[in-house]
Amino acid sequence: MKKAFSAFAMATGALGQLLSGEASAEFLKDSKLSLSTRNFYYNQDTRNENGLSNTPRFDEWGQAFTVDYRSGFTEGKVGFGLDLLGLYGIRLDDGGRAGKPGEDRQPGSVFPLESNGKATRGFGRLGVTAKMRFSNTLVQYGTLKPKLPVVIANDGRLLPQTYEGGQVTVNEIKDLTFIAGKLEHSSERNSSNRDSLSIEGSNNRSNSLHQESNEFYYGGFDYKPMKNLLAQYYYGELKDFYKQHFFGLIHDLALPAGSLKTDLRYFYSESDGENSSRSGRAEGYRAAGYWGTGDSHRYEVDNKLWSAMFTYSLGGHQIGAGYQKITGKSDFPHLNQGGGRVLYLITDAQMHKFHNSGENTWVAKYAYDFAAIGVPGLKASLTYLSGDDIDDSGSDKKEWERDTRLDYVFQDGMLKGLGLTWMYGVWRGNDTNPGSRDKDENRLIANYTLPIF
Repeated sequence: MKKAFSAFAMATGALGQLLSGEASAEFLKDSKLSLSTRNFYYNQDTRNENGLSNTPRFDEWGQAFTVDYRSGFTEGKVGFGLDLLGLYGIRLDDGGRAGKPGEDRQPGSVFPLESNGKATRGFGRLGVTAKMRFSNTLVQYGTLKPKLPVVIANDGRLLPQTYEGGQVTVNEIKDLTFIAGKLEHSSERNSSNRDSLSIEGSNNRSNSLHQESNEFYYGGFDYKPMKNLLAQYYYGELKDFYKQHFFGLIHDLALPAGSLKTDLRYFYSESDGENSSRSGRAEGYRAAGYWGTGDSHRYEVDNKLWSAMFTYSLGGHQIGAGYQKITGKSDFPHLNQGGGRVLYLITDAQMHKFHNSGENTWVAKYAYDFAAIGVPGLKASLTYLSGDDIDDSGSDKKEWERDTRLDYVFQDGMLKGLGLTWMYGVWRGNDTNPGSRDKDENRLIANYTLPIF
């Protein structure tokens, strides 16, 4: 990692020399540099073994540092710029612990493992993004952190997940934003490596049938026909795995007392390339899900998902209720290299995603912003999810999760800007698969960002 930071320093120095001319005035004037820190403690405890042994208990604690440099653009009709992102995480307490003394160590959730099976003392990576602007169009190539319905970079651990690829963002028409791009690699939240892309069912690297792709294409738009209405369409395609269409509507309705937000989402996913053929699926281009014995379409992507979420807000209170239904024989397909993911679903909970084939899920939420009673910076929320009719051999399965979250950001004094978060999740289910054992989880997070210029 020392080499990465040396490269970061050299790139910054070379950039300053290169842009010493008059054309670089706006490039330097509009540049921004910040240093962010994150202290992250993670504990996950398995509450039952379901007849399985060697269950890991994770206790991991680390400190992260992020140097984020974002340049302006050179002057002229076409402007050029460069962004640099330096990430480094330090282990403060051991990760990847086995559940009992003497057992083999298990991979951690926060830190990568070294060749001797122990959690690394430190890890990180350097991201470089070249960018070009003309009119109201932005072109980027390099390190990206997309946040779209069909792909979201995960920031749920010590370091954020980043992707490598190119993206175009167009804002030439009022109230219409068009985005398109291609991703080729991912650097997972607990890794320094660049990985190819895959999905559940194909992403197990210890399996000889493991398959990957370096071509994820995406595109779509956000359109606001009126101030309180947002219409969305996005398309995502992981070559040789799946194609996915997304349609969304978000509407905010002002009421005599409070407001009502309606959030409607629909995903249609089908197979692509090798996953479409029996021979391709036999080679490992597979999706997770449930198929009957002898089904000729076994492991093929076949998923339809719709959801509706309604949130009523009044003062500092927010009360939400929603429902999500999945049909088709495969689970909801999405980019997943095995290091965790964030999904654009109303069921994207702290621990599980409620995205199994055939699953129906009810969601209830309550949140309160204490600024309404004179305590700005303090927020609390409680979410409950209950899913049933999960397709499985023998009988349908069920699961539920309860998540509690408390956030506070200091508003003044020496600690101004310091954010503290406590997240507590409980998951229970009757699925006996190894990845679905009952668990309790705590996360304690402290975030602080210092703007340098």
